[in-house]
Amino acid sequence: MTELAGKVVWITGASGGIGEALATVASQRGGKLVLSARRSAELDRVRKACANPDQVAVMPLDLTAFDPNEAAKAAASHFGPVDVLVNNAGMSQRSLVRDSTMDVYRHLFELDFFAPVALTKAVLDGMIERRSGHIVVISSVVGYIGTPLRSGYAAAKHALHGFFDAARAELWRDGLKFTLACPGFIKTEVSINAITATGGSFGKLDPTIARGMEPKRCAEKIWRAVERDAEEVFVGKESALIYIKRWIPALASFAVKRAKF
Repeated sequence: MTELAGKVVWITGASGGIGEALATVASQRGGKLVLSARRSAELDRVRKACANPDQVAVMPLDLTAFDPNEAAKAAASHFGPVDVLVNNAGMSQRSLVRDSTMDVYRHLFELDFFAPVALTKAVLDGMIERRSGHIVVISSVVGYIGTPLRSGYAAAKHALHGFFDAARAELWRDGLKFTLACPGFIKTEVSINAITATGGSFGKLDPTIARGMEPKRCAEKIWRAVERDAEEVFVGKESALIYIKRWIPALASFAVKRAKF
């Protein structure tokens, strides 16, 4: 079991959405938090909303231009070595394959795949030495099922599963645990901030996102999974597609081709 009370929890993408909810729920559970994102003012707002603001440190970080080892040292300087790393920061996409530039795909992979891998590797040696540590990766239902307008995002999320499944298989004897969370539609600004075919912001709230699960409920489900050391957790009714894809792939393909995303 991974109890959060007294643990140092580093959360990326903590300035809003799922990351903010993960922070406030972890604070209620007694965690000592290090919050990272690009927007300092929003991080401070989240810190003040936490149950124990004095046990929350704000550490602005741009995951497209950073030194992972220096970032890990800075995170540990607040409350001590990181016990739980939550790789939550990322960006979605809203553009067709035929229109999307290679620069857009490279940007998505830099933020959604290479940054989590780099941060994980930066905290890895310390966790191995202590024979204790938990890496939480916020993936998506799209990490199992590619859907329209999200080709690069889906590819990066699929890559996360391959990397962290392999890492789990290598490192379990060293006391490390890995939990991959796959949310469906969560009521956040993920579509508003999504990247378009040429690198701009989509700027619109998807109707499916507007009707999605509240971030706090999603965060509570994720933390419960972490606390019981679950290797994966699927969140939201959309996750039913993962099981359909596994057992009846033709039906899943039929549904995805015709669904409105």
